Amino acid sequence: MATADEWWNPANQVGSDSVLVTPESTPTTNSFDGMLSNEYSANPVSPQDGLVEDTLQSLPADVDQEPSGLQTLSEDTQNQVALADEESFEDRLDAFASRLEALDTLEEEWTDYQDELVAEAKAKKKKSTIKIGGRVHIDHWSFSNTDAGINRIESGRIGGAAGDPEQSPENITAFRRLRLEISGTVPQNMKYRLQVDFNNPQTPEIKDAYLGWTNLPNNQTLILGNQKRPLGLDHLNSSRYNVFAERPLAVEAFNEDARRFGLAMYGHNDEESFCWTYGIYNLENINTDGRFIGDSAQAGGYSRLWGSPWYDDTSGGRGYWHWGLAGAVAKPDGNAGAGDTNNNEGRFRTRPLARSSQRWLNTGRIDGADWYQNIGFENILNLGSLQITGEYILTPMQVEDPAAGVDDNLFFHGGYIYASYFLTGEHMPYNRSTGTLARVKPHENFFLVDRCNGCRGNGWGAWQLAFRYDHLDLTDGGVNGGVGNLYTAGLNWYWTPYSKVQNNLVWGEISESGLAANGNNPLDAPVNAGNFLIFGTRFMIDF
Repeated sequence: MATADEWWNPANQVGSDSVLVTPESTPTTNSFDGMLSNEYSANPVSPQDGLVEDTLQSLPADVDQEPSGLQTLSEDTQNQVALADEESFEDRLDAFASRLEALDTLEEEWTDYQDELVAEAKAKKKKSTIKIGGRVHIDHWSFSNTDAGINRIESGRIGGAAGDPEQSPENITAFRRLRLEISGTVPQNMKYRLQVDFNNPQTPEIKDAYLGWTNLPNNQTLILGNQKRPLGLDHLNSSRYNVFAERPLAVEAFNEDARRFGLAMYGHNDEESFCWTYGIYNLENINTDGRFIGDSAQAGGYSRLWGSPWYDDTSGGRGYWHWGLAGAVAKPDGNAGAGDTNNNEGRFRTRPLARSSQRWLNTGRIDGADWYQNIGFENILNLGSLQITGEYILTPMQVEDPAAGVDDNLFFHGGYIYASYFLTGEHMPYNRSTGTLARVKPHENFFLVDRCNGCRGNGWGAWQLAFRYDHLDLTDGGVNGGVGNLYTAGLNWYWTPYSKVQNNLVWGEISESGLAANGNNPLDAPVNAGNFLIFGTRFMIDF
């Protein structure tokens, strides 16, 4: 007896007609002979043929039986349903989620492993690199009006001749910076940088001169050599990107020339929203002392924390908020004498936001300076073309066996605030990993050219207005370095991202200055140095 599986061949269709397969049929002689087996034949069946009823009647009695394959499938389905009843839906969902999580973890580990292999292969093939760069800054400063006390300070010299109240400061035209630098990388994870300033050809100055190790754990880099101490936001900004020609009074006074020989670690989190640096530095400046020698080991520990909890990525960084906190503990050699191989680094001084010959605010070297500390606060708020920036630095000093009339605890402090605005719509970019300002890119560069049609083409570049207020107090406890309140109005014209012109108008007053009395001793009784007016222009290019 034939089974239903043998009688029916499902899914065989010829056009829209059903196809019946019968074991008694013989192969046809039409074109389908080669396609059909010797046991079965297939012929179209239509209702009008009158064969359907006869064929159905000729089917065996057991044709209605369920096919064996379907019976097996039914049994399997029943078993699965029974097993599913024993297991809750939540359990199955948890198991599925667990497997997905394990798969994701495995995929991440595999991706990391592949990345490591690629990085390793690249590092092995990589060679040392070298990049050559530089900058040229040309200044002109005009000292339009100065009072008698200012003249004494500018023409005098600490420990030397007294100043002349009738001798006003001379106008100055000079290279402010004339730097060449080389930098690069060395396999597997090292970097280097050497920068020399030839602004005074007779005495070139070493600026950056260091080697370092990159890609350390926790996104850290270790630097050994001459580098900037992490104190003062405006000092850490590159001179290429600063809004004003000269750095603020407090920043320069408490971190004079910024760079010292040291060992420092730099790092940041993965999002670059929180960053840090810490290190130990020699207090002596190699450009003035020549070598780091002597048994005094004048040194200081410096650190800086900063973050950018708000940074608008969607606008390309046109909006952000930066905060920073810096600190230092330093041990100068307050007992260094004229015959010693090192100088006493316990002093604070700065110029009047212009390139004068002398520092108009100056404590001189404080005899007996034993320890001093710095605490600095930073803030930047950038809203599109508008930026508001400020800092304040506190500097207490402890003195051992002070000079006559000088207290054994001194306190100096100062800060600034400024606002800047782009008339042409640009913004001040910000580097989150360093916590400093970055390169401005004008919407259009400045140019003026003749066109082939006889017309002229031009671009205006970027224009920026800025205003800053500075305060510095270096007078306390018998040390009369002066109190300064200065104002700066700035107009910057960015020709390209790599060139610009800065114009600064500086005015203000210096009071409570011992130097203003004779121009040679900050321990003299303090007097009012007076007012002044200065105008400066700087042409800048870097490459």
